Amino acid sequence: MQCKVNCSCPRTACENHGKCCVCLKKHKNTDSLPFCLFEENTGDKSNKGYYEFLKTRFENKE
Repeated sequence: MQCKVNCSCPRTACENHGKCCVCLKKHKNTDSLPFCLFEENTGDKSNKGYYEFLKTRFENKE
């Protein structure tokens, strides 16, 4: 199955750039998240890091 889209990831040199199905499978296997899910990329792509990012973001909205 071909799965290609206009990719918002800033890592244009990545071999999976624009191949979201392949990219998501890779990140699932490495327990990390793709750059395209981060509004402010700090370099920490772990699930825990993303949770902390969202927690801070929503706590500050109150």
